[in-house]
Amino acid sequence: MRTDHSPESLDEDLSVHMFAVSATMVGVCLTGIGLIRLVISIRGVETMIDDMLALDALLFITSALLSHWAIRSRKRGRLHRVESIAEKVFIAAMILMGAACLALVYGIQFL
Repeated sequence: MRTDHSPESLDEDLSVHMFAVSATMVGVCLTGIGLIRLVISIRGVETMIDDMLALDALLFITSALLSHWAIRSRKRGRLHRVESIAEKVFIAAMILMGAACLALVYGIQFL
């Protein structure tokens, strides 16, 4: 059991969690794209939700790569900068996923 409660250990834990969740969310986005493309081909209805999820997958990949870089970084200053960027990209990806889910549920069509 770890008893180290220093800010550095907490930051590293955050990067590890962001890395794991971001990688998982890429799979969720790809599954969603596949299901939406299936519905599009069956019903013949076009939507931009699959495009939103594709962009979302790219944001999650970016967050995962930045989190991995932060984990592997040996310099404390770089760790904090890269981790901060990874966190912002992760939050943007989660907001986009929420918007895509709302659009899917309520049938909102984007241009």
